[in-house]
Amino acid sequence: MRLVLEQELTTPEAARRLAISDKTLANWVFRARHGRLAGLGETRRPVTELEAEVSRLKRELAEARMERDILKKATAYFAKAQLPGTH
Repeated sequence: MRLVLEQELTTPEAARRLAISDKTLANWVFRARHGRLAGLGETRRPVTELEAEVSRLKRELAEARMERDILKKATAYFAKAQLPGTH
């Protein structure tokens, strides 16, 4: 937020530097400018152990899928290189 409010960067540039969504940063800047930043990120209820576990498993699954896709591409690349006449 300070990148936008104090250093006068554009919201898209600041979001890119912070590796977050433009919309998220724009929302934070809007709330800061209107004095409504307090309470941002507060949840209405605590996250249950089950919800935390589901979230962790979803992250693990996404990572495993990404690794699988990389391995598939690498396998195809090396298999193609092994074929006669493809040097």
